[in-house]
Amino acid sequence: MRIGVDLGGTKIEGIILSPHGKLEQKLRIETPGQHYESILEALLEVIVTLQQQANKTLSVGIGTPGALSFPAEVMKNCNSISLNGRALKKDVEAKLGYEVRIENDANCFALSEAHYGAGAGAKSVFGVIIGTGTGGGVVINKALLTGPNSIAGEWGHNSLPSSARELIDNDRRCYCGRSNCIETVLSGRGLSRTHLDRTGEQASAKDIAKAAYAGEGEAIATLDIYIQQLAQCLATVTNLIDPEVIVLGGGLSNIKRLYDSVPSAMADYVFTDKMLTRIEAPSFGDASGARGAACLWPIA
Repeated sequence: MRIGVDLGGTKIEGIILSPHGKLEQKLRIETPGQHYESILEALLEVIVTLQQQANKTLSVGIGTPGALSFPAEVMKNCNSISLNGRALKKDVEAKLGYEVRIENDANCFALSEAHYGAGAGAKSVFGVIIGTGTGGGVVINKALLTGPNSIAGEWGHNSLPSSARELIDNDRRCYCGRSNCIETVLSGRGLSRTHLDRTGEQASAKDIAKAAYAGEGEAIATLDIYIQQLAQCLATVTNLIDPEVIVLGGGLSNIKRLYDSVPSAMADYVFTDKMLTRIEAPSFGDASGARGAACLWPIA
């Protein structure tokens, strides 16, 4: 039995996970704004409540919108900016009196799907986040690949392949300070920006997908561009790590057409005569973060 907590910008979700992947307990509360001390107290409240329900001390994993920066072990790259520069892991451990493990939420998503979801049984899984931002995680033989900089899988801040860059009209500035990162086209904002540049019309990613499903021509054309961009960007990852399974997560993973169109679109860019990598929908939706956080610890 293990505790997993997903610390998100709007909610904190904690679970107790059985060795077989069954949710034994679940607790969800709202994230209290952007004040660090309030977030810390709410996070501790979730963990302590779950420990009390378990009647014994369980291991605790936490998924966060960022990563630990070493050697100082402070948070970096968080879009919940109040966490950046904070020693979240040490602060939680000081309050609880025992070790916890912290990982990026995209890594937790990948772990969840590799252990119990769409990637279960595969030796190598690339978990993709395409939503508010664009991120990813790499799992090999059910073990998370991290790296000395804690950025393994962060494909969203690679530069767009030149073939994908040709599909947009103007350079796009990324929040990281660079231009034309993959995130600037594959995030929800990126899809909306492509539609705006093409048509002059403001629309959310969700509305574009809905309109395309209903047969609206301009929305279909925008989605066609997105599919080509996603395929070309995923092809660069496939050529590098050759995963058995790519699992799509985040809000845009709900666009069903991606699973029909992206694999064939990748074929022209993957360095093989027949692409065997599977593109799969997620098994657990927004529950994957807490599940994956629990998987930061071995089964006990």
